[in-house]
Amino acid sequence: MITTEITPNPNSLKFLSEKTISEIGSEEFQKKDLENIRNPFIKDLLNFEGVELVLLSKNFLSVKKNDKTSWDSLKPTVISHINDYFQNNKGPILANNSERESDNDSQTVKKIKEILNTKIRPAVARDGGDIKFKSFENGIVLVELQGSCSGCPSSLMTLKQGVQNLLCHYIKEVKSVKAL
Repeated sequence: MITTEITPNPNSLKFLSEKTISEIGSEEFQKKDLENIRNPFIKDLLNFEGVELVLLSKNFLSVKKNDKTSWDSLKPTVISHINDYFQNNKGPILANNSERESDNDSQTVKKIKEILNTKIRPAVARDGGDIKFKSFENGIVLVELQGSCSGCPSSLMTLKQGVQNLLCHYIKEVKSVKAL
């Protein structure tokens, strides 16, 4: 059964499933990259009228639409697409990979990733988004906001008041956080 939740971004909706959607963590796919996407489920979803971005996570996917498309027409189509996939497939949409921590990461980077994964990602996921670590240099943590968080009006506030405050509190080497 698929249920939906609104997100802080009015152009994004979170679709929750009892089944595992992704075994590889969160992955974002954008319409502009359609020609490079091999997964037929994702390709079909991005081809729906108005769909701009899809984020797949363990037990949900977020869909970001354009301003011209209404959720009244798009929501049932997405739910039907998800249900159809699980009726015809036993496994998750994204399977068999693992996000590995690099052995080359410094202790500070390992701490940053731990805080992001344990304290920040679950909160961001509740709103249908994700946050990915990109780099740490000269006290600045660079992250990428994905899914519902991408382009959300409140994402800057989340980044500065939430993510930056938490990381600065737990890790003295962190001075600020910026998004791609």
